[in-house]
Amino acid sequence: MGLFLFLIVIIVSFIVIKIGAVAFEITGLNSKQARFQALSVFTGTGFTTRESELIAVHDQRRKIASVLMVLGNLGVVTMIAALVNSISIGPSSPIFIMPAMEENMPRFLIPYVNFTIVVLFLLFVYMVITKTKIMDYVMKKAKKEMVDKKIIKSVSFEEFLMTSGGYGVSQIRISKNNPLLGKTIMESDLKQKDILVLSVEKGSEHLTNPSAAIKIELGDRLICFGKFENIRKIAYAAEDRGNDYN
Repeated sequence: MGLFLFLIVIIVSFIVIKIGAVAFEITGLNSKQARFQALSVFTGTGFTTRESELIAVHDQRRKIASVLMVLGNLGVVTMIAALVNSISIGPSSPIFIMPAMEENMPRFLIPYVNFTIVVLFLLFVYMVITKTKIMDYVMKKAKKEMVDKKIIKSVSFEEFLMTSGGYGVSQIRISKNNPLLGKTIMESDLKQKDILVLSVEKGSEHLTNPSAAIKIELGDRLICFGKFENIRKIAYAAEDRGNDYN
């Protein structure tokens, strides 16, 4: 029973971490940052990097992190207890082998058999999650549900570097409902909002130190330096106007 519980906790933990990463992505983190932070928060390790500030200063991300921390503590404690019980040697040691093998299997080998099962199962779960499209499909559905039901409010920017005073470098993705769409950089009034456009990415073209006359078009990516609070207001304005999250 202990080994079975351990395997169940492993599966649930993988799923929770994936869902946590998706939730972080919806709030604007890029996929690599989202995966690392979800794993860090869930396991309680590595959550001391500078990137953790991207979680601490953001209301939605703090709530997601809080849930992951609670579930992570419960999961790790249960996992350790179940694993120790599964591989321990004693009169009540769990037997998780084929019935035909039980009669001929020396009892002292049972913990090693259980441990081997655990390792193989972890490898199998890892392959299913990383090498197949099953989990991608499930997470895509989960993302859509979280956005459609407004469990998490999506944003259209990514934060790269946090500096003191709430300033940093961000990337704004221009969607069809973004208030900046169709305007020139000068018309956007970003400078008045304490936001400086460092470069504009138009497909494969990168325009560094762009002219104020450059028109902001659908699909453009604006690399900006400014106050994150003001950048979020622009992103949320796009959401309020009915921006669809892909």
